[in-house]
Order: sequence, then C-alpha cells, then structure tokens
Amino acid sequence: MKQGTVYVLDANVLVQAHRRWYAFSFHPGFWDLLLIMHAQGRVVSIDRVRKEILAGDELEQWVAAKTPKTLFESTETPEVVGNFASMMQWVQEHQQFKTEAKAEFASVADGWLPAYALAHPNHVVVTHEELSPDAKKRVPLPNVCKQFGVPWIDTFAMLRELKARFVMEKQKDGEDWL
Repeated sequence: MKQGTVYVLDANVLVQAHRRWYAFSFHPGFWDLLLIMHAQGRVVSIDRVRKEILAGDELEQWVAAKTPKTLFESTETPEVVGNFASMMQWVQEHQQFKTEAKAEFASVADGWLPAYALAHPNHVVVTHEELSPDAKKRVPLPNVCKQFGVPWIDTFAMLRELKARFVMEKQKDGEDWL
C-alpha cells in the first residue's frame, strides 16, 4: 500500500492478537504500535467493532483505559450507511449464501468495515478472514471487499507495511536471556 494508507481494523485483528499472538503480558509493543499509528492517523476501527470486543476481559480493559475514543470511528454517516445498504443488498441477492449467513452478516460489524473504508479514500480493511468465492455458510468479509473494490490485508501485511519491528529487551532484574 502507498504512504498515507489508513488501516481499518476488524474485531478479529484485536481479539486474535489479544488471545494468541500479542498478549498484553508479553507483547506490549504491538498495542503501543496501534496507539502510535492511530495518533499518526494510520490506524482506526469502527464503533461496531468496539461493541463486539467489549467482553469483560483484558482487551475491554485496554480499550477503556488506553484507547482514545477516536480509535473507533462512527459508522453513522449517510455515506457509510448508504454503502452498507448497497453491500447488504448484494449479500441478500447473492443466492450462494445461506439465509443464516446473510442474517449473521447483517448483525455483526463485518459489513460496516468495507462500508466505512469505501467512504474514506486510502482506507484498507485489516482482517484475518480470507477470500472464499464458494462460501455458503458465512459471508466472508474479503468477498464483500472484492465485490466493492475495497482493499483488504491481514495483520501481518499491515505490520510489514508499517515497517513495525518488535525487539526483545533484557529483563529489568538483569537476568540473562533465556
């Protein structure tokens, strides 16, 4: 992606980072990077993702204590709502998706991410979902992104594009490396 790209984070980016790769206890650099990149206008998410991640765990505590309200942008603008309506119409008309998949897609933040990104130039959706042209039981976010010309990447591609580096530091008590 070119300089000036803004990365729009899916809930799964935050949840999987917290639960798997970048736990707060041993990888604070990832979370600091998100805040720094947000302060520089490079990373955002949306209000509906915020609602999805409020599960009463350490991730919710981080959101409440560390993130500025501006990290989670509003989806309540006419352009975003209009984009979402177009995307929902496409999903509803797409016979390949089961009724349950369509209902789920309508009820979660996924459809709002490309709607938001489409309304804002240079915005890229960041998700761990993968393009799945033959999907039936769910509506993959990248399928919608592709249909509407919204670029998407995964967390690791975003980190490479941001030129992120996480460097190991020596323990404060002076112990040697493992």
